[in-house]
Amino acid sequence: MKRTAITLVLAVTALAAAACGQTIEQRAATGAIAGAVVAGPVGAAVGGAAGAAVGQAEKPN
Repeated sequence: MKRTAITLVLAVTALAAAACGQTIEQRAATGAIAGAVVAGPVGAAVGGAAGAAVGQAEKPN
């Protein structure tokens, strides 16, 4: 139970870090780094995608 809670907190932290940066590339990079810390290579891929998605969503039209 404790391990699941720690993993959940780290995942939420990684998603929050995915929103750091000014450009889409910066957000994808910070998301990838945070994801790699939490879950290794798979986490890096997911974090990079999340960062890019956040950057794209906040991009002005």
